[in-house]
Amino acid sequence: MVGSPAVRYRPPSPSCPNSGRKSEFCGLARHNVSGAADLYDELIDHLTGSTPLSPGEASRVVADVLDYFAEQLPDFVRRRHAELKHQGLSNEQIFEALGAELTTRRFAPPPLSKRQLRRIVYG
Repeated sequence: MVGSPAVRYRPPSPSCPNSGRKSEFCGLARHNVSGAADLYDELIDHLTGSTPLSPGEASRVVADVLDYFAEQLPDFVRRRHAELKHQGLSNEQIFEALGAELTTRRFAPPPLSKRQLRRIVYG
């Protein structure tokens, strides 16, 4: 089995005006999705209170975690295939490695319509 490379590829996203870092979650207080900003602020406060991280560092950690869990399955498979191909592995080796890696990853759920949500709740 092939392990993950030490440096992960990050797909391009808008630049953060606060730090110059690229992240779609920069300025988490401004990234409001039905009250989600309050949740992120609470998480950032928790991290700054329980670790030596500054608020800016905690915000970047939260953004990195959100980016990690936002990757969809097809995007992960294509990205990892390209990374492993670049390392010189054959497709047979790559697909074996991908199969093993997929059992350890969590992926963002696909967007659901209101109808799909109702069906989950009421059957």
